[in-house]
Amino acid sequence: MLIRAGYDIDFHTQHPTAMLANLSVHPSRNKDLRTAQRIFTTPDVPIYDYMDSFGNTCSRLTIPEGGISISCGFVIEDSFEPDPVVPDARQLAVEELPDEVLLYLLGSRYCETDRLVDVAWSEFGGTAPGWSRVQAIVSFVHEHIRFDYLSARPTKTAWDVYQEKVGVCRDFAHLAVTLCRCMNIPARYCTGYMGDMDLPAVVGDMDFSAWFEAYLDGQWYVFDARHNYPRRGRILMARGRDATDVALTNAFGPATLTRFDVYTDEDRVGLSG
Repeated sequence: MLIRAGYDIDFHTQHPTAMLANLSVHPSRNKDLRTAQRIFTTPDVPIYDYMDSFGNTCSRLTIPEGGISISCGFVIEDSFEPDPVVPDARQLAVEELPDEVLLYLLGSRYCETDRLVDVAWSEFGGTAPGWSRVQAIVSFVHEHIRFDYLSARPTKTAWDVYQEKVGVCRDFAHLAVTLCRCMNIPARYCTGYMGDMDLPAVVGDMDFSAWFEAYLDGQWYVFDARHNYPRRGRILMARGRDATDVALTNAFGPATLTRFDVYTDEDRVGLSG
């Protein structure tokens, strides 16, 4: 399937303000792009890209006084297969894990393993290790949290959402990641496009989405605690320990978001449309 995706984002500033952005498709999906992916700004400003320590493409720019419009649109080919389900995938002992994976067992800014370790072992200590344990965590988080856009706030952590029982997709992902880490399952946070093309009806306004990956049997697998079933058409943008590492934008000074439009749909008219 060909998927058309992109965004239009505006910021207002009173002074020139440096910005760091994770607004590009993840390099692992570059080979699937069927049109050029280029970030445009109005006014036109220089943009410098680099790859961060997690393998994400990051962009540096300076918002001029007054503000800026940032946009990008592209077409990408996707198999549109559902997220893989591998019930036999086993959980590796910590001693078996590769060195580079150990980072994803540790607590991080939004994933306080120290505060949730007792909860995790109480809830999941009796589950079979491996895929079924991760799925038990996903189902628990899915049932524990009520989705509500109005409950979003940038400071909300996994512990907060566990206590408040309400949140948005990033909160579902943070709590599931934290509980997996508490059970010695490496888990990392993901963000990207997740449209409604595989759903029977449109659900709310389009936004970027968050999910997570768990490391089982020597590879990373996608899990989604908000939806709790295999989805189709994910377009990964960035991975990291939590939302700190993959924030869509970081402004190094006052910058007010004044427009935020995201779109993802099937490109029915083809690449020339």
